[in-house]
Amino acid sequence: MSRVGKDIVTLPVKTEVKQAGDKIEVKGPLGTLNTPLYKGITMTVEGNVVKFTRANDEKQTVALHGLVRALFNNCVKGVSTGWEKNLEIFGVGFRAQKKGSNLVMNLGFSHEVVFPEPQGIKIDVVDQLKIKITGVDRQLVGQVAANIRGFKEPEPYKGKGIKYANEYIKRKAGKTGKK
Repeated sequence: MSRVGKDIVTLPVKTEVKQAGDKIEVKGPLGTLNTPLYKGITMTVEGNVVKFTRANDEKQTVALHGLVRALFNNCVKGVSTGWEKNLEIFGVGFRAQKKGSNLVMNLGFSHEVVFPEPQGIKIDVVDQLKIKITGVDRQLVGQVAANIRGFKEPEPYKGKGIKYANEYIKRKAGKTGKK
């Protein structure tokens, strides 16, 4: 039994849901998102409560039941409150700044790293060492954060690089010297 699929989704105020064939369209104050509705899964809307049911108990249908509900819930949260990822930069001389719609970072390379802001994503530099990524699409926000982190992942000796705000970096002991 899918525990996630059986949960109901409560729609916030000013959020609308519409089913068009094999797609679910969710409209809210922050934008519009679409998510797929797979064969064997049906959606019922009663007031501000959305429930998903499945046609049978096949393994594939049970898996899709939870997936559809989770994707739909991500869309509802995205169009009502939005998604956010925070990154932190550690390292001497490392910094970030916004130039127009580009994120420009100095990460210890011989050149600046320029990252253009994708459509549907807003990148803010809180101070020179903190980056805030916001948007309505959870997958896109996470992918942009991962792409920015990938320019200089934190190394295990001093922790220099770009890390998520809630990430813990396991530190290794350096050389012990002569004995």
